[in-house]
Amino acid sequence: MAKNLVIVESPAKAKTIEKFLGKDYQVESSFGHIADLPSKELGVDVEKDFKPKYIVSSDKKAVVKKLKDLAKKAETVWLASDEDREGEAIAWHLAEQLKLTKENTKRIVFNSITKNAILKAIENPRTINYNLVDAQQARRVLDRIVGYELSPVLWRKVKAGLSAGRVQSVAVRLIVEREREIENFTPIASYRVDAEFVNEDGKSFKAKLPKNFETKEEAEKFLSSCLSASFKVDDLQTKPAKKSPAAPFTTSTLQQEASRKLGFPVAKTMMVAQRLYEAGLITYMRTDSVNLSNEAKQAAEEEITKSYGKEYSKPRNYATKAKGAQEAHEAIRPTNMGQHEISVDYDQNRLYSLIWKRTLASQMSDAQLERTSLKISNDKNKQRFSANGEVITFEGFLKVYLEGTDDEDVEQDGMLPKMKVGENLNNEFITATERYTRPPARFTEASLVKRLEELGIGRPSTYAPTISTVQRRGYVEKGTAEGTERNYAQLVLKDASVSEKQLTEKVGADKGKLMPTDIGNIVNDFLVENFSNILDYGFTAKVESDFDEIAEGKEDWTAIIKDFYKDFHPTVKDVEENAERASGQRLLGVDPESGKNVYVRLGRYGAMIQIGEVTDDEKPKFASLQGDQNMSTITYEEAMDLFKLPKTVGEYEGTEVVVSNGRYGPFVKFDSMYVSLDKNENPMSVDLDRAIELIEAKRKADAPIAHYEDLPVQKGVGRFGPFLKWNGIFINVNKKYDFDNLSQQDIEELIEDKKKKEREKVIHNWEDVGVRVEKARWGRFNVIKGKIKVELPKTTEIEKLTKEEAVKMIDEKTPKKKTTRKKTTKKK
Repeated sequence: MAKNLVIVESPAKAKTIEKFLGKDYQVESSFGHIADLPSKELGVDVEKDFKPKYIVSSDKKAVVKKLKDLAKKAETVWLASDEDREGEAIAWHLAEQLKLTKENTKRIVFNSITKNAILKAIENPRTINYNLVDAQQARRVLDRIVGYELSPVLWRKVKAGLSAGRVQSVAVRLIVEREREIENFTPIASYRVDAEFVNEDGKSFKAKLPKNFETKEEAEKFLSSCLSASFKVDDLQTKPAKKSPAAPFTTSTLQQEASRKLGFPVAKTMMVAQRLYEAGLITYMRTDSVNLSNEAKQAAEEEITKSYGKEYSKPRNYATKAKGAQEAHEAIRPTNMGQHEISVDYDQNRLYSLIWKRTLASQMSDAQLERTSLKISNDKNKQRFSANGEVITFEGFLKVYLEGTDDEDVEQDGMLPKMKVGENLNNEFITATERYTRPPARFTEASLVKRLEELGIGRPSTYAPTISTVQRRGYVEKGTAEGTERNYAQLVLKDASVSEKQLTEKVGADKGKLMPTDIGNIVNDFLVENFSNILDYGFTAKVESDFDEIAEGKEDWTAIIKDFYKDFHPTVKDVEENAERASGQRLLGVDPESGKNVYVRLGRYGAMIQIGEVTDDEKPKFASLQGDQNMSTITYEEAMDLFKLPKTVGEYEGTEVVVSNGRYGPFVKFDSMYVSLDKNENPMSVDLDRAIELIEAKRKADAPIAHYEDLPVQKGVGRFGPFLKWNGIFINVNKKYDFDNLSQQDIEELIEDKKKKEREKVIHNWEDVGVRVEKARWGRFNVIKGKIKVELPKTTEIEKLTKEEAVKMIDEKTPKKKTTRKKTTKKK
């Protein structure tokens, strides 16, 4: 038995650290937090200084037992969780749950998983930092209180099953307000004037007027005045300039740049970065510091000098600008500056390359530029065209890396030919193009992170889960808008005449941008109206600042929570009793047949149109919104069309074909067949031809492609790719097979492989009690009885699990039936 037990959060981290420590050290994983607040109750004693009730969940009991047994046998236990508030809380929970003593417990931290960093940490142990623990507790308790008290209010006043969160609700508010800015935006047209000129050496270049014309008449008048104009270089200025590199990556800037350059969602960036960190390839990836250690700067300098030359090296220090930047980590950087690239997998390779380039560039020389500014006049009017050019005279950091931008309107300056003041220019053409002002851009995941950081809301560890949560809850979704076509005019002066063209452009296409859903709008409006304090940006930032003060030992965490709760709780009770129910109801018009009002509102199963009042003698008529329709933009005409369903579109093979709408969306009904429409397809646009197309596609998909053991084999493509269906079993078809040309042998092989895996998956099968134990994903195990499933961690000694233990687990998980006591009346 090893003398030293080292406990980290993840198996991957444990595997890497094991390589650096000798046989006297045993490295084990806690698999994240081992204790947390209970899931089915508040778990915070609001009467006794908000004391949290921490429990070990059922799936962590085996882990805790194993670690406790190992800790008893070890001379020293090293708590090596991450160097941040969550990591400190994990170390504290381990110390509490494993009953560790101060004498044999040491806390170590490191911001990279390298041999030097690990050995240095072992040489410099410390004790648990309870200020960081308290800061984590404060966040956990406050967020639990907000979630548990606000969510039931939403159930009663908006819709069952909803939930609210402190930071998540503010993120939704940002997205809702941006969407309303876009909806209320009125585009204004103006005419932008561009020209192409040729200098005396025959070199062409482009120029433009600095200011647009407001009307077509003004633009046309200007172009007409230039019909016989002579143009010349009126002013020419050349100035030296420079560009400086961006700072090394923080969590926020890494998420933004990985989105721009690699197309990664925020959660994917953090998942890939976590793998790089655990493999010892980069430093800790949750940080808002832009600092580099002296060791890192020296390594960067050596690598730059070696690879590019001494003139490319310029060691730099950067200042952290983020509000309330917390624990003093380094910026995100490679652990080995000499390793230009890695060969792990496609995503890790690309993210590592991005981090390496950014880090190295941050320590490189400025790029030296020569910027040219040119003014062009003519003899017919006072308007002057301008052109700007840029020439790189020394690459500096640009040899390695240039930061991306979110601004779609930024134009890059190109090169201009050599010219002199007074030089005559030939005009090739001048265009005056109708341009429209643009509404504010919808948030991407990355630009939302940037805005949250600017407001001081959230911290490195919260950005990714916040954005994932608001999408998972259905308050926000990624847009699928294809856009609409818009006509615009262009006036062209060429060959001594002015002509006009009518052109078309697509506007409003916003795929992948964040947009609020109907329920997101309604919940946001309800919370803003009734809990303006919680949804206030300044208040949310102040709370984050309070957490920072707790982490620095300047504030007591229970006092902060107490101060918040004294106003929050009474407000919740008042809203619960007095606030009106929210449905987002909007009057669209009047039904011509009944004379009753037509509303769009939120119903039990989602957004719907309602004709009539609930109080009317006759029940109101209802219809669900379809496809990409939403409550804020649906028109009266579109709403009334929904009441035309179900509609008969014709006959096919002697049977009536009907387009209708159901609980799970619109469909085509043909005989006994029900065929769902494509996502966002409007049922009102479906005619007989389209219905037949859907029917035949369904028939083709359902038709057997073969038989095996006298049972039909079908194939299809689902969420996880191509599959076969046989005997109620779904079988994934991997790339080894040609899915479009599967042979009978292929099909039999796939089925037999699946049957074998299913047999091997079962570890225990106690048929007498209907309980079995199976292997699950990620090396875990499931205890199953009917629809009841208990998940066990991979550390479980599954072969030793007894029938009695398994049955007990199932009993504990089985919902208890409510018994109702029959009322009895006493005889007098």
